[in-house]
This record gives sequence, structure tokens and C-alpha cells, in this order.
Amino acid sequence: MNGKHGNNDNTLTEVILESISDGVFTVDHHWRITSFNKAAEQITGVRRDDALGRYCWVVFRSNMCESDCALKRTMNDGKSFVSSSTTIISSEKKLIPISVSTSLLVDDEGEVLGGVEIFRDHSLVEELRRELSGACGIDDMISQSQKMQDIFRIVDQIGESDSSVLITGETGTGKELMARAIHNHSPRREQPFITINCGALPDSLLESELFGYKAGAFTDARTDRQGLFGAAGNGTILLDEIGDTSMAFQVKLLRVLEEGDYTPLGSTLPVRTDARIITATNKNLEGMADRQEFRRDLYYRINIITLALPPLRERREDIPLLVDRFIDKMNRRKSRMVSGLSREAADILASHHYPGNIRELENIIEHAFVLCQNGEIKPDHLPASFLHHPAPLPMQDDPADYRSATAASEAETIMKALARAGYNRSAAAAYLGIHKSTLFRKIKKLNIVLPTIDGRRRSS
Repeated sequence: MNGKHGNNDNTLTEVILESISDGVFTVDHHWRITSFNKAAEQITGVRRDDALGRYCWVVFRSNMCESDCALKRTMNDGKSFVSSSTTIISSEKKLIPISVSTSLLVDDEGEVLGGVEIFRDHSLVEELRRELSGACGIDDMISQSQKMQDIFRIVDQIGESDSSVLITGETGTGKELMARAIHNHSPRREQPFITINCGALPDSLLESELFGYKAGAFTDARTDRQGLFGAAGNGTILLDEIGDTSMAFQVKLLRVLEEGDYTPLGSTLPVRTDARIITATNKNLEGMADRQEFRRDLYYRINIITLALPPLRERREDIPLLVDRFIDKMNRRKSRMVSGLSREAADILASHHYPGNIRELENIIEHAFVLCQNGEIKPDHLPASFLHHPAPLPMQDDPADYRSATAASEAETIMKALARAGYNRSAAAAYLGIHKSTLFRKIKKLNIVLPTIDGRRRSS
């Protein structure tokens, strides 16, 4: 082959490599990248100039690099490998599924110069697979459950309306995410979205947080302070745990809903508000209204539209989807290369009862990431207390028996969380996904006797 034809062939090869949609790179015998095509830049998010001369594992951070590198096997054995599946982490810390083919890089004289790897982005394939599986989502929520998909289909219409929305569901089912989705699909999407946990604050503090106060309204009120209604403007306020508010506060909230105004503490002049109010609770407000524990007029005012989010145990088909999402999220956050669950770990997660719902599942995956650096999450990476958690109690014929069994299960869960946190109440509340004041109330309500150890202090 003469020089002229050789140069033309090289130019044609470069044109082809720059035109294909597959990523292509080559390495020398020291594993330093010697070429990096345009598609490789687009898939990884790494510029060619930044990739050249660097070790391939530094650029790709694949879960294959640590133990079963296809390119390394090719270099060692002289054999090509086709369509090995793996994942890489892009420059934006996004986990990208790819297929890999490798071969030796050989010159015209048969001398081995290094290795070449061709890789294909399968992100679109994975997305299509999820769609074909029947999964759909909205914002940060995803589900195959028919109940959830029925809700997803009407979120746009709910967002467009200004009607009050009550979101019900057990702790950890995603009530705040649903409220945020409604806000994001409304004309108010550019305005603030503000959340407050009503059950975490006493009446006086809750009122000052929501309505604000004037200077002199109480001892420490030296200047005027705008409340959350003022800060929300034309946005949305989520009043979470609305069932934990007092009857006295409910009267004031009813005025806001009916009259569209509120009065800051220490003031005599009402202030107009155009904020949309969404409420959420894990309690049966209708039953509370029957027992005169919640104002019936307020109940009718806030539940013009009611969305009931099912617990995770009633949408078990979503567990694999949610696990994939949480693993992807944790991989990006911690720059890890965890590929998924082992079959044994998947079976354990599939059979768990999830009293803490989706939040509990996310906590389990986060715990696994502490022990699992890459590869598959195995049973010994799961929380010990989770592995030995007793099977859920069956529904009893007598509702009183069922309530007793539920209380016993809740007390046991709280005790395990406290023990896990060294009896630090704040840490235990965080682990359970509830506010510490809620934890204090539950401890008192369930008559839980705590040891004398105080987890806030450490022995010297």
C-alpha cells in the first residue's frame, strides 16, 4: 500500500469513526486512551481532549472495570468479545447502560498496538422496556399500579383547577411528591411551592409560621415577619399532617379557605392571599369528623378533590421500578457503580411488608450502599433488623384486635429504630422518616417504655 492510498484510507477511517453512533476508543498497552470518537464524547459527556492520555477506567468508571473488564480479557487472551453488558457513569454522574464489544488493535504488520472497544448506549432501550412493562410516571413518581396510573392521568386537570385537594395515604407513600406534581402541572408552576408539617408545631407557632406577625405581637417579636402565606404569593402551600391540628386552628384555616384572607398575629387588619392550599394526612379525617375530632365543615372544604395513594404493599409490582430508580439516584449521588439486586436480595425485598412504604424502601437501598461499593446488592448488604423483621400480622376479624396488632407492630418498629440510633430520638425519627415531635407523641400514645440511656449524650 503506497503512502497516498494509506493517507486516504486513514482519512476515510476517521470520517467513518466520527459518523457512527457507537462510541469507539482505543488504548495502548498501558491502558491509556489513544483515540476517542465523537459518539464516545456524546455518550460519556467527556471531551476528547480530556480523555486522551488518561486511563480508561478513570474516564468510564464502569462496574466492569473492577473485576471483569472485557477489554482486559481481550488484551490478555487475544480474543474478541461481543455485546457484554455493563454500565458507565457519565461526567454528569448519570448511570448509563451500555453493551460492549472489544478486539485487539493491530497494525498492517500484525503488531499488537493495544485494544479497541466499541460501546453502544442502551438508555433508550431501557426506557422503552419500562414503557412496554406498563410503567408510567409523572415528575418524580413512577408506577405500574393501575390505581397510581389512574391518578397520574388526572394530575394535569387537577393542576389546572384551583379546587382544594386532599391527599391521603400512609406515611411514606409520596404525598408531598404528589402535591408538588400538582403544583408543577398548574399555572402556578413558576411560583413558590411551600410545605409545612402541621403536626410538628404547636398552634401558636404554626399560626406565626403561616400567617406571620407584627412587631410586639409577643415578647420576642421585635420586627414584622412575613408568614408562609405571604411568601407563597400566588404559589401553592402544602399543609401536611392536617389531621394533627387543633380545632381552634382549624377555625382559622377555614376562614382562609372561605374568605381568601388571614390575619397576622398582633394585627387587626386581614391580608389577602391567592395561594392554593393542598392538604395531606395519613389519618381518616371522615372518621375523626364523626368523632368530633376534626371540624366537619373544614373536612368538606378541603376534600373537594381527594387523591388516595395506595401503600406499597398494595402495589408490589412497583418495587423493582422503585429499586432501579433509587439505585440510579444513589449511584449518581455517591459516584458508585452498583448494578442492581441479586436474586436473593430481590426476593427478600419483594416479600417485605413495608410499614414505612416507599420511604422505607429508599432507606433500605441507602443502607445497602453503605456496605456495597459496586456490583450487586446482596442479602448481607440489607439492614439486619430488616432481614429479621417478623412477617406482617394477618387481618383480624375483630377491628379492635387488628388495631391492637397494628399498634404492637408500630411500637416494635419504633423500638428497633431507637435501638439502631443508640436511643437518639432525633436520629430515630429521621430513620423512620417522621418529625421528632411526631415520634415523641407516638412513644407516649403507645406507652413505650424507654431505657434510661440518653442517646443525645456520649460517655467519655
